[in-house]
Amino acid sequence: MLREVLLPRIALLGISLLVAAMAAAVESGSLAKSEKREEAKFVGSQACVTCHAVEHAQWRYSHHQAAMQEANDKTVLGDFDGAIFTKDGIESTFFKRDGKYWVRTDGLDGKLADFEIRYTFGLSPLQQYLIALPGGRFQALGIAWDARPKKDGGQRWYHLYPDQDLRAGNPLHWTGIDQNWNYQCAWCHSTDLQKNYDVRSRTFQTTWSEINVGCEACHGPASHHVAWATKADGGEQYGGPGKGFNLSLDERRDVTWPMRADGQAARSHPRTSSKEVEVCATCHSRRQQFSSDPDAARRLFEAFRPSLLEAGLYHPDGQQRDEVYKYGSFVQSKMYAAGVTCSDCHNPHSGKLYNGGNAVCAQCHASETFDTAAHHHHPIGSTGAQCTACHMPATTYMSVDARHDHSLRIPRPDRSIVLGTPNACSTCHTDKSAAWARDEIRAWYPSPKPGAQDFAEAFDLGDRRAPGAQQALAAVATDSSESNIARASALARLRNFPSPEALDIATKSLTIEDPLVRVAAISIIAGADAATRRSNLVPLLRDKWRLVRMEAARALVPDVGLLGDERAAFDKALGMYVAGQLFNAERPETHVNLGNLYLEQGKPDAARASFRTAIELDNRFVAANIALAEVERSQGNEAAAQKILHDALADNPKSAPVEHALGLSLIRQKRIEGAMEYLSRAVEHAPENARFAYVLAVALHDTGKWREATEVLKTALLSNPYDRELLSALVSYEMEAGNSTAALERAELLDQLEPNNPAISRLLARLRERMR
Repeated sequence: MLREVLLPRIALLGISLLVAAMAAAVESGSLAKSEKREEAKFVGSQACVTCHAVEHAQWRYSHHQAAMQEANDKTVLGDFDGAIFTKDGIESTFFKRDGKYWVRTDGLDGKLADFEIRYTFGLSPLQQYLIALPGGRFQALGIAWDARPKKDGGQRWYHLYPDQDLRAGNPLHWTGIDQNWNYQCAWCHSTDLQKNYDVRSRTFQTTWSEINVGCEACHGPASHHVAWATKADGGEQYGGPGKGFNLSLDERRDVTWPMRADGQAARSHPRTSSKEVEVCATCHSRRQQFSSDPDAARRLFEAFRPSLLEAGLYHPDGQQRDEVYKYGSFVQSKMYAAGVTCSDCHNPHSGKLYNGGNAVCAQCHASETFDTAAHHHHPIGSTGAQCTACHMPATTYMSVDARHDHSLRIPRPDRSIVLGTPNACSTCHTDKSAAWARDEIRAWYPSPKPGAQDFAEAFDLGDRRAPGAQQALAAVATDSSESNIARASALARLRNFPSPEALDIATKSLTIEDPLVRVAAISIIAGADAATRRSNLVPLLRDKWRLVRMEAARALVPDVGLLGDERAAFDKALGMYVAGQLFNAERPETHVNLGNLYLEQGKPDAARASFRTAIELDNRFVAANIALAEVERSQGNEAAAQKILHDALADNPKSAPVEHALGLSLIRQKRIEGAMEYLSRAVEHAPENARFAYVLAVALHDTGKWREATEVLKTALLSNPYDRELLSALVSYEMEAGNSTAALERAELLDQLEPNNPAISRLLARLRERMR
């Protein structure tokens, strides 16, 4: 998971303790959730076998069935015969004792100790192992077993982070917060997983109805369905469309895919919902979870916030970069737009493809048209002749796990040349250039199709904040032919370019059905004045989806003067938001969010408490230390702020954000020499951070060192050529130095970046007048 603050504009609103307590009760299961449990209970996959023998048999041999298992002779794949694995000077030994599986490795204190392997995680191509630590925590060992055949390089121990020296205390060390099973892994490997984290004692009492991914993980609690099927306990009352289930996975019922004359199949009738895809996405997506309520958990936007096509997770053209799993890729595809669901290709019970090789694609793409050398231009039967080789290239994660990109795209080596994005051709033809691949494709297809993902150039401009970014992103955000996730991702980037035009696009986007689009639009409107926020966001407090209601409520803070029914709707949505935050109370990000909102409400004591909790949970999450120091600064206690930052730097040497904050604290105390030292260190340790360079340059300039200030700005511009602050400062300093030509050049670039900015227009006019 990402280490940034989750749900950036989400935090606890300062409502009464009663509302907060009720929200906590909802999340822990003592109020509404327990009532829902009484209505429908989890009965276990074995209850399904009588009526669904075939499906149950398929599931028994699936990866879902083996997602998590107790460690024993039948489940453990790794070599525990005294095998030794050494990394960074730590010698880990795997062995058996008294019929149990153990590893001797470095623990919480950095010293070697024996730890029992309690559970296995997964089967292929790797298997991980879980170890119990105090407080009900289970941790995923960083040394995994490569389960591939020996001929493929497998049957060995290896480390999941081979290039990092991870010691105890590091969040990524196996004992660290980022390897915690209860938060990071558990939901997707077991059924009806309830973390049951107690924020006071900071302990877990995590439970599940089934240790693995059973039938009810997808279909929901089945007691009513069993009652309907057996006609017991008044089961006839559940004879509606769901037959006892609250969600029917019926999108493929009576659907056929007749082949058209062009060799492409079309769905017999349009798909009007995405229930099945969204059920799969609750695990097969990069997302943030805010509820484990059984009813909500199978409705994606009632319990999860899927990630958008963000830089760092995806390449600008939407190809997978980080571990994004499948959802975000698939929903940008032409296949999804055509009505394809996961189980059109995959057997949902076995997890396997219905057909092997190109046959799975031939269900909808006629072999005589597409499985030919005339189409793929590779020898029949070769690797290059496989549909997935060109349209679903794989990226390897966890060192051995090759995962296909599900955006189902046309190879675009031309974009590799311009944008640096990967392309399927170069993945195989490693000895050839992207230009060679581009020319080959042009020879095969003189008029090549662009593909469904035509937002790459706009996203690249937006990520670099380059000239033309606003216009390009606006075009994607307002194009109804684009995938909704692309439109939402364009809106999210457009937030970086606040303007009346962006606000207008955002307000109009609130009518788009897709909840991710509305949430992205809310993030823009959240920065508007109170009247604009109220007029546009109050209706969303009653939105169909909990995620939208939560985001709307958060964006309406500070208070915009809601009364009556509007206030009631706001309070209700806020209660859901509170529960969503408390759901992840074991994470420091949550408490930074809470503290930020308390600050916004003028409640410094509550903010202090939240930030301190975050620091106690993870003293390496320096955003909490910096925020706590800001509380003290805002209360006039600069000495306390400085001490907090010094303590943070002791725990996090060379932390550029802390050094930067410490420099600012010293400047406020008029201790200029010490301030310059820390501001300079921040730039040294994070040279890519434009803000740090800008502040250092301003400080240098204000102390009479304008030449040094100019050099800092020029250096920073090499990696941030379109940063507005850097350019503006450089224009000012070069004007002071009488270098009007250089200043005019920078100002003209600023004008390209913000063509409708009247201040820049006036600046340009002055410079041009000066040079006449």
